[in-house]
Amino acid sequence: MFITFEGPDGSGKTYQMALLNEYLKEKGFPTLATREPGGTSIGDQIREILHNLDNTSMHPRTEILLFQASRAQHVEQVILPHIKLGGIVLCDRFADSTLAYQGYGHRVDLKTLKLIVEFATGGLKPDLTLLLDLDVGEGLQRREKGGDWNRLDAYDLVFHKRVREGYIKLMKADPGRWVKIDASQPPEMVQGDIRIAVDNRLAEWH
Repeated sequence: MFITFEGPDGSGKTYQMALLNEYLKEKGFPTLATREPGGTSIGDQIREILHNLDNTSMHPRTEILLFQASRAQHVEQVILPHIKLGGIVLCDRFADSTLAYQGYGHRVDLKTLKLIVEFATGGLKPDLTLLLDLDVGEGLQRREKGGDWNRLDAYDLVFHKRVREGYIKLMKADPGRWVKIDASQPPEMVQGDIRIAVDNRLAEWH
């Protein structure tokens, strides 16, 4: 099974995914936790370029292609091999991030973007996508306090609002795959909702 975590910046994806990974391992599932951009040596090098605050002149097309280069390596080297062995892959961001950030955020043509993403992923789609939804202002405040500020965080508030709206549109277009989680709740309640969603999907899967 392939489970992805999506949502605006500061919604707690990384923290919540780590908790879910521990929970599933305790239940005996062979899990692999990974992230995008990155997840491989090549991908981590691309991540450095994408997140570097010195690269503010990066064109959206360049940004898109770098994300897809990292993703293509990640799918072939990490994600698919683990799924083929019967494991569960948990991924902090995947292709929906490109559609939300570059498609809705940067307003790049979605039809073109979907073709590029399809090529990079080899057609791989998540079995379950958890949308950790949060007011964008609150999310960015969390990011600033956490000290993990990067080039994408530095886009203006209007951009981040378009991203959040994009996620909602993506979810409505494919409701069977997505589960929306209220990320404004205390962390333990967020995790509780995530575990319910994942347990339900695993029950269907088996």
